[in-house]
Amino acid sequence: MLKEIEGGVCAPDGFQANGIHCGIRKNREKKDLALIVSDVRCNVACVYTTNLVKGAPILVTQKNVADGHAQAVIVNSGNANTCNADGVEIAEEMCRLVEAHTGIPATDVVVASTGVIGQPLSVAPIAGGMPELCAGLARSARNSAAAAEAIMTTDTVQKQIAFSFTAGGKVCRIGAVCKGVGMICPNMATMLMFITTDCAISSAMLQKAIASDVKKSLNMLSVDRDTSTNDTLCVMSNGRAGNAEIAAPGKDFNAFCRALHAVTVAMCRKLAADGEGATRLIECRVTGAGSVKDARLAAKSVVSSDLVKAAMFGADANWGRVLCALGYSGAVLDPDQIDVDFCSEAGRIAVCRGGRGVPFSEEKAKEVLSQKEVDICVHVGDGRYRATAWGCDLTYDYVKINGDYRT
Repeated sequence: MLKEIEGGVCAPDGFQANGIHCGIRKNREKKDLALIVSDVRCNVACVYTTNLVKGAPILVTQKNVADGHAQAVIVNSGNANTCNADGVEIAEEMCRLVEAHTGIPATDVVVASTGVIGQPLSVAPIAGGMPELCAGLARSARNSAAAAEAIMTTDTVQKQIAFSFTAGGKVCRIGAVCKGVGMICPNMATMLMFITTDCAISSAMLQKAIASDVKKSLNMLSVDRDTSTNDTLCVMSNGRAGNAEIAAPGKDFNAFCRALHAVTVAMCRKLAADGEGATRLIECRVTGAGSVKDARLAAKSVVSSDLVKAAMFGADANWGRVLCALGYSGAVLDPDQIDVDFCSEAGRIAVCRGGRGVPFSEEKAKEVLSQKEVDICVHVGDGRYRATAWGCDLTYDYVKINGDYRT
């Protein structure tokens, strides 16, 4: 039974977290250093950005988790530690600081950074903040929220989620924190996301689960067509739930995958709704496709279209832009079979049938598209495949935020 619970990354048994302001960011009211620890060594799996320009923390993390294990995650915001000559040394020192203050081996630490690219990062404020950061570690929803807040950059709200589920006859928990409301349009994970679970599952099966899940969740999220240099998705399992370790496909693995997908979809919605400058969440649901690939290409193209996003900002039922995005998506489809509806809490309105416009009330359409969440429902044919993608509108504030991001 899948059930949403409180606690974020601290919901699973055996995990603690904390977040503080250490001084990387000038604003003392903004936390900038987070730590997540397990009381035992975990099985771990990660997925990273496909950008050829990668943050130094990714290189260090890849080395540390090569054996499929980790026990802690340290993350700073305010500086991406990317394109710096001493970036790897800084990331390694962050891991050593975790060892010095917790006893967890530096080689069992996942390290991540987020913020401005190409700015020098001093380890001094991080070192200075470690005593407070570690002293405040606890297993609570408040501490998970503090960690979620500490990894924010242009996010306006912290993001965490948790669910309970059953595997092997045991109640298991899975929780997450994440950030990322800009530079989101990858072929992989879309932001920094750290997932914890007390469900016992092998590193190999964790990797199998996330590699499959990102294709239908995080890869279906778009804010601005830019792929970050620091994207990292990390899942850690400490087995505290007491179930027999999931080491092969089957009923228990399916239960874990459903819980994982609930986490990633919830986060996709939170991230899209908080996209830089966004005023509304856009969800595109494509049905009737001839293949999974075609469904995903079509849905992702619609939410990635700047023209569609701008129309959603203006609550303009310009359905032609949806067809345009479908046409260049690369999906195999027949334009003469495309139907489009706009939906929200204010109702549902048909705007296109068989690739042609149909009469509709502009006033009603305006009402439907003026809600906080808008669904673009697209039917492309007689196929049995479907996909969902998430995005946001494109507003004046997006340009303002990114026009002076460094300052």
